[in-house]
Amino acid sequence: MLTIRENFLRMLRCEVPEYVPTYSIFWGQRPSFYSGRNPDGTGTDLFGVEWVIEGSAIQGALPKPGDFLLDDVRRWRDVIKAPDFSEVDWEAMAKKDIEAYDPNLPRGGNTAPSAGFFQGLMAFMGFTNGLMACFEEPDEVKALNEYLCDFAVENANRMLKFYNPDFGFLADDIAHELNPFLSLAMFQDLYAPYWRRYIKVFLDAGLPGMHHNCGHFEEYLDDLVDMGFSGWDPVQDTNDEAGIKAKYGNKLALCGAWIGKRPRAGMTEEEVRASVKLTLDTLAPGGGFAFLGGGAGPNAAPDVKQRSEWILDEFEKLRFTYYQ
Repeated sequence: MLTIRENFLRMLRCEVPEYVPTYSIFWGQRPSFYSGRNPDGTGTDLFGVEWVIEGSAIQGALPKPGDFLLDDVRRWRDVIKAPDFSEVDWEAMAKKDIEAYDPNLPRGGNTAPSAGFFQGLMAFMGFTNGLMACFEEPDEVKALNEYLCDFAVENANRMLKFYNPDFGFLADDIAHELNPFLSLAMFQDLYAPYWRRYIKVFLDAGLPGMHHNCGHFEEYLDDLVDMGFSGWDPVQDTNDEAGIKAKYGNKLALCGAWIGKRPRAGMTEEEVRASVKLTLDTLAPGGGFAFLGGGAGPNAAPDVKQRSEWILDEFEKLRFTYYQ
């Protein structure tokens, strides 16, 4: 039987896997010295952005509200300084990082700047000023992206040399629950060229490309596939998962997608198991799908743990029945 790593990579290569894969966003590995942030996401990143967790409603770290590096995108050359990693002992750091990684799991290569190209601008300026910069100063936004892409590509080539990753990875959340933040035309002008240039480094090395983008992202998928990405996570419910599957088949792996109602409080065991089966029956055939479900943490409420057990049990019963 193929390992988790081998099976996942078969899917990313647009081949039919041996069994339904699972995935984790933590497979998109950065060099350990690259982040500058703490395990919970807080701290100061490589570009000087301070990340904090503000209040119980926030699920993760975000740039410190009201304390942004840049108030005018035209001044980015004076403020945004990419660190110089040319003197870093990449070989020694890679050896240390790889030894700490499970060899049965795939390793993505991720050298994108800050939180990503679009997210980087939002981290530098905040959403209000960042989005206005896209509208009012597109040439300056593109010049900043060119600078950030130079940094990302330079380090991607180093990562390819010393880390030998299994796939290229780019995370750049550019959508909210209901819509992308930018029109398709604005995305194609401001961001698509730099996503393309970045992932091409990995594609030219013979590796597949994986992209992380939350929210309603389907308007950009033709561009994403044309860039050469063959995997997308996490496919959230506001996208037409069944329609996307029908359109792209196994050319674009939908990682984390779910058909119908996701298991939630009040659902019976039969309803939970039926939801898992419907998802697999709809998305697994032909490949191009990786499952994510269950996995409740040790501090989860008893009903959450129970649903998680049902989900994982049903998945394990079914995952080997689709491709053999």
